[in-house]
Amino acid sequence: MPDGYHELRTVMQTVGLADEIAIECKLGEGVSIEAGRPYLPGDERNIAAKAANAFYSHTGIKGNHTYIAIKKNIPVCAGLGGGSTDGACVLRALDRMYGTGLGCETLEMLGNTIGSDVPFSIEGGTKLAEGRGERLTDLPPLPHCYVVICKPPFSCSTPELFGLVKCEKIRARPDTEGILIALEEGNLGAVARRMYNVFEDILPRGKQEITKIKGIMLDNNALGSVMTGSGPSVFGLYEKKEDAQNTYDLLKENYRDCFLTHTINCIKSDVQ
Repeated sequence: MPDGYHELRTVMQTVGLADEIAIECKLGEGVSIEAGRPYLPGDERNIAAKAANAFYSHTGIKGNHTYIAIKKNIPVCAGLGGGSTDGACVLRALDRMYGTGLGCETLEMLGNTIGSDVPFSIEGGTKLAEGRGERLTDLPPLPHCYVVICKPPFSCSTPELFGLVKCEKIRARPDTEGILIALEEGNLGAVARRMYNVFEDILPRGKQEITKIKGIMLDNNALGSVMTGSGPSVFGLYEKKEDAQNTYDLLKENYRDCFLTHTINCIKSDVQ
C-alpha cells in the first residue's frame, strides 16, 4: 500500500488467554508502567502507556498520574497480539473509570493510532480484518471450541517477515471466502480445514519446529492447526476438551509456553 504496509485480509478470533492489568490514577501528571518483563519498556514506548496518553489527549482530561501494572501471561513476540490487547484494555478501562462513554467506534479509532491490532482487541469476538487490520467487519461467532496454543523457543520479527513477503510468489493462501461461508453455516470443521498462514512459507528460521508442533496437534484430533499471526506460536482447534487436554499434556513436556484455552465471543473488562 502507499504507506508501506501490506494489505491484510484475515479472520481474527478472541480466546481466553489474557494478561492482567491494574490501573491506578492519582493527582499528578504522566504515565508510569510496570511492564511485567525486564526486557519490555517501562516508559512511554510501551503500548499501554501510548494507549493512556491517546485517551487523555482525546478527552482532554488532565491532572492525573496513571500507574499501570501488567502481569504478562501472553508470550511476547509470539504472534498473539499481547501488546495490542494490553493497549485495548487500557483504553476500555480508562473509558469506564472516567465514565467518558466513548463507545467502541471511538475507542477503535484511538486504538488505530497506537497499533494495527488494537482496534480488533477493543471488542474482540470473530471479525474480518482488512487494510492494516483496522477495517473490521463483524462475523458470525466461531462455534465454541477448545484451543491449544504452543510457542516454540524462538521469536519472529514481524517487520522482518513482512519484508520477506513477495506477493507475486505466494503459492498458497487461506480460503478466506470459504471460512466466511463456514462461519455463516456454523461449521467449525469447515473453518478449520480452510485455515492457512502464508508466513509459514517464508520463515527464516524454525520451520521444522512449527511443522513438528502442527503434527502433534493434528495427530491428536485437532480439526486444524496453523501458525498464528507473524508467529511463531501455533494453535489447534478442538471440538472435544479431552483431545485438547491430551495435546496440551504432550506439548507441555517439551515447550514452556503452552496453553489450553477456548474461544470467546467478545471481550469483557473486569474493572474494579
